[in-house]
Amino acid sequence: MNDFPRIDPDNPESRTYWKKRLTPEQFRVCVERGTERPFTGEYTDEESEGVYHCICCESPLFRSDAKFHSGCGWPSYFEPVSEDAMEEVDDFLIGYKRTEVRCATCGAHLGHVFPDGPKPTGLRYCINSVCIQLAKDG
Repeated sequence: MNDFPRIDPDNPESRTYWKKRLTPEQFRVCVERGTERPFTGEYTDEESEGVYHCICCESPLFRSDAKFHSGCGWPSYFEPVSEDAMEEVDDFLIGYKRTEVRCATCGAHLGHVFPDGPKPTGLRYCINSVCIQLAKDG
């Protein structure tokens, strides 16, 4: 059992808990399902080896060897660390269907997944830098 409430933008107790622990930009993106501006994120061009973790609950999400440069303006990965690391949710907020990805542990909004990535999966997890932190190897 985790010692934090699951992120729920419609739950006042959840919002209060996370608002105290996150920066305003982290809260806007992770809790309110926002997006950081393209090409502005800390990890867009990061090349270091390691594991990217959820900024909210520190769960592992992506390995650096799954990262690639997609040119979309956000860090991109072709697969998460495990099948159960992410939740996928249909998202119609901008007028058409996309697939939102959330941290399976805490429910933080991370970004979206698209079916236009490289082999071996053909997927592109387009992730907001503000939602993740890199634990570098070594």
